[in-house]
Amino acid sequence: MGFRDKNVVPKAQRNLSNWDMFATWIGANANNGTWYIGGVIAACGFVTSSTLLICVGILSYVLLALVSLAGFETGLNSMNLMRGAFGVKGSLLPSVINVIQFIGWAAVNTYIAAISVSFILRDIFGWSASNQQLDRVGLFAGIIIMSLLHLLSISLGEKSVRWIERIGIILVTIFVIWESIIVLKMVPFHEIVKWRPQASLRLDNGVAIDTLAAFNLAWVTAAADFSRYAKNKKSAVSASFFGANIGLIWFALMGVIATIATAITLDKFDPNNSDPSTIATKLGLGVLALVVIMLTSTTANAVNLMAAGSAATNIFTKLKLKPALWIVTGVATLVTFIPAYIATFLETFELFLNGVGMFLGPEIAVFLVDYFIIHQHTYQIDDFDQVQGQYWYTKGINLRALLAWLIGVILYFVLRQLHVVNVTVGATFISMLVTAGIYLSLMKRIKNK
Repeated sequence: MGFRDKNVVPKAQRNLSNWDMFATWIGANANNGTWYIGGVIAACGFVTSSTLLICVGILSYVLLALVSLAGFETGLNSMNLMRGAFGVKGSLLPSVINVIQFIGWAAVNTYIAAISVSFILRDIFGWSASNQQLDRVGLFAGIIIMSLLHLLSISLGEKSVRWIERIGIILVTIFVIWESIIVLKMVPFHEIVKWRPQASLRLDNGVAIDTLAAFNLAWVTAAADFSRYAKNKKSAVSASFFGANIGLIWFALMGVIATIATAITLDKFDPNNSDPSTIATKLGLGVLALVVIMLTSTTANAVNLMAAGSAATNIFTKLKLKPALWIVTGVATLVTFIPAYIATFLETFELFLNGVGMFLGPEIAVFLVDYFIIHQHTYQIDDFDQVQGQYWYTKGINLRALLAWLIGVILYFVLRQLHVVNVTVGATFISMLVTAGIYLSLMKRIKNK
């Protein structure tokens, strides 16, 4: 059985409709992590944070739409596609990064949802809020409960993911509308708009852009994992683009508003209290809000775990998707315990985002240039596992792709040290443009020889 037969989704299995793709990507972004991102960038003030949210979202998800198109045209998942640019063996590095980052995102969402579970258990058993030992027991119980729910959500692979997103989007919609009404009754919208954090806690624009870009670009590397199941090009491209943007703007903006409302209500802004569970509790939204937060973790992590599992199958070619999903879910459960022991959750989260942004931007730039410009939408898929085939490059690795990627990663790191970059446009998109230019130049030089 050749690479095409094992990895390309046949037309008979391409059954995701416009609504399914739309719901999948809304569900991917209508989650705890997106809310938390909104809470973090709230430190820019409402006008700036909402403007950056929309602009960075649109730019990032244009790239998601392009990767979705590649997935639809080839029927391959995202990490299989990386073989074209990075080589048969070279694609293992992006695959490893994808497994790590999506396990990380699953852990982030699980941890935030586990906080909700711990609050619910505190109410049920009457634990004191000052009892840190019992709070930790509740948190650990929450991690285990959420991990079991995540196993259930991916138990049937793509089919169970589709159903969890269909159901989840309805409940999440009801929750956000309800919570928006409560929050805006408590704090008038005009007060939220004019609120500003104290200077020492204000987030620079460039840092906010890089934070948002790291969050958004993570989904770009998973786009083809779902678009290859789409019924048609419109479902693959347009539904993905609009679903991801609506989910992002909708939930992150709710995070911005709720975080600012909490700061106004308590007369104190603390970015460590940006997670939805803490905010819902401080605003008195009740157990139902916490239950829905748990649901959003499940809908988002169905996508995270699918992406991690798909990447794992490109690393271990004999590993089937369902066992891969169970394995990455188990690893994600273990990783979720880390924030409970390291500094604050905010510090851990920001460190994670910096790592994601540094590696993903240049990687995506190399792939898009390779697929759309160098190879002009055409990969010879039968060669994707062939020694000495056209994607074997140098001992299975495209050294030019790795060089361009490495330069982009280093450039991102250097730019993040510059104050002028941090207060203006950020490092992510600059490093992507430079990486794209370098890779295009290197590959054209080969063709011209």
